[in-house]
Amino acid sequence: MADTTSPGTTPWRGVFTATALPFNDDLTVDYDAFGEHVAWLAAYGTHGVAPNGSLGEYQTLSDDERAKVVETAVQASPEGFGVMAGCGAYGTLQSVRWIEQAAQAGATSVLLLPPNTYRADAETVLRHYREAAKVGLPIVAYNNPYDTKVDLLPSVLAQLHAEGLIVAVKEFTGDVRRAYEIAELAPGLDLIVGSDDVLLELGVAGAVGWVAGYPNAIPQSTLELYELVTSGDPADLARALPIYRDLHSLLRWDSKTEFVQAIKLSMDVAGRKGGICRPPRAALPTEIHDRVVADTEAALAKGYK
Repeated sequence: MADTTSPGTTPWRGVFTATALPFNDDLTVDYDAFGEHVAWLAAYGTHGVAPNGSLGEYQTLSDDERAKVVETAVQASPEGFGVMAGCGAYGTLQSVRWIEQAAQAGATSVLLLPPNTYRADAETVLRHYREAAKVGLPIVAYNNPYDTKVDLLPSVLAQLHAEGLIVAVKEFTGDVRRAYEIAELAPGLDLIVGSDDVLLELGVAGAVGWVAGYPNAIPQSTLELYELVTSGDPADLARALPIYRDLHSLLRWDSKTEFVQAIKLSMDVAGRKGGICRPPRAALPTEIHDRVVADTEAALAKGYK
C-alpha cells in the first residue's frame, strides 16, 4: 500500500492544478504549449496536474483530443509528479473507458464525477463507482452537485469509502461544514479542496490536497498558501491569513460561472498562455473582463506569482 503521509508518495495529495487547455487561433489544441505548461507547473514545486476537468474544457474535445491531452500531461511530467486524469462522462461505460485510457497512458489517479445523465440515487452512484474501481487506478470522487445535480452526501461518500471504491473526495459544494461530517462518517477518506475560495477553511478542517485553478497563473504563491493552511501550525495560519485576504478576490473567480474564461484571462495577464476558449464559451463581457484583470494585476503588484 502506498505511503499516505505526504504529497509525492500519494498520487492525489498536495496541490494538483486543474489545468487550463491552450488552443491555437483555429481552435485546435496546442499540445506543445500544454506540455510546456505542465512542465512549468512541476518546476514550481506543485505536486501534479488534473487534466480534462471542466477548466480543461473536456466537454468540447473529441475522443482523440481528450486521450492525447492525458498522454501529453504524462509525457511532460517529471518523475514523482502526479497526473489525476478527469474521467467524467454521461455514462458509466464511457467513464470506465476513460479510466482505462488514463491507466494505459500512465496517469497515477483519476478524478471521477458521479453519473450525470439524470439525477442518480445513491444505489446508482454506488454501482457507477464499483464499475470504475475495477480498472484499478485510485479514484478521487468529484462532488459538484451544481453541475451534475447529483450530491455525494457524506453518507454516500462513507459507503463508497467503506467498499474501497474511492481514496478521496474533491469537495466543491463550498459548504465547509461537510468536512467534519465526512471525517466522522468516513475516517481515512482524504478530503481534497475543490474550490479555490475555500482553501483556508477546508485546510484548517483537515484537507490533504487541493485541485486548484489559480496555480495556472500564480503557482508559487498558491503553493505557499496551501502549505501554510495545511501545516497544522498556528503560526503558519497567522502567516496565511493576510495572503488569503489579498488573494481572495482573485481565488473566488474559480467558483464563478465564468471561471474558465477568468482563469485563462488571469494567465494572460500573468504572462502565461491562457488564450481563447472553445464555443460555447465566448469572450467575457467588458465589465467582468475588467474586474478579472484588475484582481489579477492587484495580486501581481503585491508580489504574488
